[in-house]
Amino acid sequence: MITMREENFRDVEAREALLDACFGPARFQKTCERLREGRRPAEGLALAIEQDGALVGTVRLWHVTAGPDRPVLMLGPIAIDPARQGLGLGAKLMREALSRAGALGHRAVLLVGDAPYYERFGFSATKTQDLWLPGPYERERFLGLELQPDALDGARGLVSATGSLCDKPDLAALVAAAANDIFGSFRRSL
Repeated sequence: MITMREENFRDVEAREALLDACFGPARFQKTCERLREGRRPAEGLALAIEQDGALVGTVRLWHVTAGPDRPVLMLGPIAIDPARQGLGLGAKLMREALSRAGALGHRAVLLVGDAPYYERFGFSATKTQDLWLPGPYERERFLGLELQPDALDGARGLVSATGSLCDKPDLAALVAAAANDIFGSFRRSL
């Protein structure tokens, strides 16, 4: 049975393995990764597809600006288990993500991807002509979709990350715990 649901903390390892299988280590060098780095996905917009207990699909949307003072979302990455590609799961996941984004009141979505694939969902390079990303990318693959009419009209400038930052571990607490473990083991061995 195939189930689509919101991602949860138990999905991290399986999601990373799926992304590695689909994109390899080069995924960490992409410009869009710089916009996601150290940030949380938009609330309610990190989705997973599960089949028989295994994670087989993932997509996340992220808060960014399309130039100054124009909040939008950045989609990516979207991935489907290579053994299950061609079954329509990616399209189903994409439609659900866009539907949820619209229902949550988001006005537009940007992405970098294969234009012929994403055009069927309404994405177009014409909506991103006056925007640029903070690093290398192929202009024809930088696409936009308006979830509300005219949401990207006049959008101009640098796309920047705006989402909330991920919690970082308390380094002092980690060091203290590690030291306690080391010294505790040492004392027990005496």
